[in-house]
Amino acid sequence: MIALLQRVKEASVTVDGNTVGQSGPGLLIFLGVFEGDEEKDALFLANKSAHLRIFNDASGKMNNSVIDVGGSALVVSQFTLCADARKGRRPSYINAASPKEGESLYSYFVELLKQNNIPTETGIFGAMMQVSLTNDGPVTLILDSRLS
Repeated sequence: MIALLQRVKEASVTVDGNTVGQSGPGLLIFLGVFEGDEEKDALFLANKSAHLRIFNDASGKMNNSVIDVGGSALVVSQFTLCADARKGRRPSYINAASPKEGESLYSYFVELLKQNNIPTETGIFGAMMQVSLTNDGPVTLILDSRLS
């Protein structure tokens, strides 16, 4: 499982012109699920996302987590993070989980963030979405459960 985290002042996702999720200040998390990922991958990434110290403290150092600063999260499914673009010019998505598997682990990841008392909203799994954000920093990190 792979997550791209962006520290944001605000973020929102729209589907067919309607805002379906928003957050901020806090995290915008793009989440990709690979074939073979399990609940332990979601647990690892949710814990890491919730407790990663990437928010500034009073002295301007990154010592606080999204929990510490009372931030929120917007989680957007993004199977394209599972792309293999090493060969040719068209990415391959054969390593991405099936939609059923992907949605199940995506939902579990979201539930884990909520269990950490992080107000969490989402996009719509599998939908064509437009994402808007105001990046803060910018601070952008990639977390991969396969490298843990």
